[in-house]
Amino acid sequence: MFIDRTIIEVRSGKGGDGSIAFRHEKNVPKGGPSGGNGGRGGSIYLRASKSTTTLVNYRHSRVFIADDGEKGDIKLMYGRGAKDVYIDLPIGTVVFLEENHQFLCDLTEEGQTFLVAKGGRGGRGNAAFKNARIKAPKIAENGLPGERKRLILELKLLADVGIIGLPSVGKSTFISCVTNCDAEIGDYDFTTIVPNLGVAKIEDESFVLADMPGLIEGAHLGKGLGLMFLRHIERCRVLIHMIDMSGERDPYEDYLTIRKELDAYGMHLSDRPEIIVASKMDEEGAEERLAEFKAKIGDDKDIIPISSIAEQNLNQVLYRCVDLLKTAPTFSVFEEKDQEKVYDLNEEAEIFEIVKVKDHIYEIKGDRVERTYNLINISTDEGMMRLITYLNKIGVDKKLHEIGAKDGDTVRLCDFEFDYFE
Repeated sequence: MFIDRTIIEVRSGKGGDGSIAFRHEKNVPKGGPSGGNGGRGGSIYLRASKSTTTLVNYRHSRVFIADDGEKGDIKLMYGRGAKDVYIDLPIGTVVFLEENHQFLCDLTEEGQTFLVAKGGRGGRGNAAFKNARIKAPKIAENGLPGERKRLILELKLLADVGIIGLPSVGKSTFISCVTNCDAEIGDYDFTTIVPNLGVAKIEDESFVLADMPGLIEGAHLGKGLGLMFLRHIERCRVLIHMIDMSGERDPYEDYLTIRKELDAYGMHLSDRPEIIVASKMDEEGAEERLAEFKAKIGDDKDIIPISSIAEQNLNQVLYRCVDLLKTAPTFSVFEEKDQEKVYDLNEEAEIFEIVKVKDHIYEIKGDRVERTYNLINISTDEGMMRLITYLNKIGVDKKLHEIGAKDGDTVRLCDFEFDYFE
């Protein structure tokens, strides 16, 4: 079964909490704090591997969960860090976030890895907070939570040249003749239901050739097998556009249909170097139809007539592919809008923002303030004072006053709530 798109969920591990402990040993007066740090939570990596060629193992939404780090212990003992999780994906897999379709990575080389969900940092034990002023701190940090993401995995085949055209125009027969690919051949539409890959060789040159399932009008909207397999053309640097000259269809209308689908799909498919191949030239009347096609399409288009059955001009097509590949650019497999925004170093990120959820209820939001809150262990008096001091330091009270908060209003920060008073 060939699966080329699926969705998975990944959850990295939480960091272990730091420990609050003190040395209690004979003949060691005032032993001091000895709480150790928590261990790091397990991270999740995506890895390109030749051992798998399809996403069939992930055809159902699967969840990959890394272990949490262990808590710190007495006598300055660190918690054990959790093992990282590696997810092997086929080479050519492109990964996006499901929530906003943001591009994350493109796995194009064997062994290439990408950190997709970072494990939470372990919290510091109370020994880390000892200083000249505070000899016996009773505070420790919580481990940071892990990350949870839903990912879209799209397999886009790594081929240099793609063969496109309407169903039953001779694509599978051609690739079977010029490569070692054993493509299924039949006299009915959609004989090819999965892309076929083969290596074409001509003298000392070789390249990867892909036979794409037949496209039809409306393919960019998902009709036929179009939307499912148009994505595989995205990596092809050169396109062989095959036109049937047997007389079953109008060659010129066929050509315009496919060009419109490439334009409508986007991803610069219509900008790729194109080789127009007139197939089935062994059929009666093919020469007349080719002459009529050339007259309609114009003299600026180079058309190569072939017959796969008679093995006519097949090498000419391969030579033309080699020539174009020498100068053909590499196109991106994701839209520019999908790229993550790059921030200037001089841009000052806001620590927090306060949102009015409804009357008398406000919520503090922001990655930095939420991260700091998650680190603070508020189960102790010292930890609670540390949180209050931090919120006052970054100006939460001042901001609440500016936006009109009244005495007794409820303020939320993650799962923590407190009442506001001036």
